[in-house]
Amino acid sequence: MMTRAGDSLLPDSRASDSLAPDSPKGDLPGNGWPEIVRKIRARTPARVLAGRTGAAYRTGTQLDLLQAHAAARDAVRAELDLEKFGADFVKRWGLFEVSTEAHSKDEYLLQPNLGRTFCEAARSELLRRCPPRNDLQIAIGDGLSVTAVFAQVPKLLSALCDGAKARGWTLGQLFVIRHCRVGILNQLGELLMPGVAVLLIGERPGLATAESLSAYMAYRPQPKHTDADRNLISNIHARGVSPADAADRILHLAGHMMNAKSSGTQLRAHNSIE
Repeated sequence: MMTRAGDSLLPDSRASDSLAPDSPKGDLPGNGWPEIVRKIRARTPARVLAGRTGAAYRTGTQLDLLQAHAAARDAVRAELDLEKFGADFVKRWGLFEVSTEAHSKDEYLLQPNLGRTFCEAARSELLRRCPPRNDLQIAIGDGLSVTAVFAQVPKLLSALCDGAKARGWTLGQLFVIRHCRVGILNQLGELLMPGVAVLLIGERPGLATAESLSAYMAYRPQPKHTDADRNLISNIHARGVSPADAADRILHLAGHMMNAKSSGTQLRAHNSIE
């Protein structure tokens, strides 16, 4: 039964009470929602027009929210563990781990600045193991979602590295950064001096997904660089940008950076002039 006020499309509490509380999204009785509402709900993972029982969420919606919130908290709190990639994956890419000045997850969350600086041991290890001045340098950072790193990086890395080699670019040694913030790109640029640096990092999780990865990119990153000097490809996950599409976008953008010899707002200005 529909409410009359404002010709709303939302069922009133009596109609909502008649719906099964655990009905999955998009699987509601035909007389519960108009066709236009079902189409809207099918096009987005957002919890729009979710219905209610009286003044409260239905049981299924409430449980779904609690599960999503728990997944988000777990993604933030989880610690990076290379073994979860699998031994074959680690061996194939020669992955090794370095850390920032944040010595614990609590320090990392409470003092973001510590995640933008390599510890002294990490600096020495990178200088020892990573040849400098490559065209493309990729690093993997845990960020605010370790879950996203393990879910997306294995699907993304092969297409990204194969595409770089097909373009004739030299590719730096891959490595993983624990307790990492985006600003670490500046020190990466200072130490390894790549043409373009790419940081694959877990995004802050929300209630739609905890598996979203971002790719932050910069042309010859320097200590003075800010977000204005970087570009971003975000929402890399199953319901967003697919890993294959993300690889294409990253490679295309890296090529633009190399041609324009700039990134961030300067790259956009260069493209608008052209």
